[in-house]
Amino acid sequence: VQLVESGGGSVQSGGSLTLSCAVSSVTYRHYCLGWFRQSPGKRREGVAVIDLDGTTSYADSVKGRFTISQDNAKNTLYLQMNSLKPEDTAMYYCAADPYLQIRGPDLLNAKGDFGYWGQGTQVTVSS
Repeated sequence: VQLVESGGGSVQSGGSLTLSCAVSSVTYRHYCLGWFRQSPGKRREGVAVIDLDGTTSYADSVKGRFTISQDNAKNTLYLQMNSLKPEDTAMYYCAADPYLQIRGPDLLNAKGDFGYWGQGTQVTVSS
């Protein structure tokens, strides 16, 4: 499984960005999917996830501002980010796993259980 993120960049506070993650695999067709982020000196944290039932969950800090979605026809995961704040500045990573049985918000805390990761894309929000 290969994951390739794109769409990061620099934006002013209040702006928007959409991150994309192309998921390629010849073996699996269904995954848990998620977006995680890490800023310097901090632990990687879950931002938004989709479990195997298709249920989405969000970190409290991004609820109402970020939307995770997937396009199965394009094998692509998205993260629409609106009303960006300087504290959203981080490296954003997409993650996938075909076996995780964790459901709902608990998946946000399961970064150690995701088996596949992208290389990351930087998001910088200036005030």
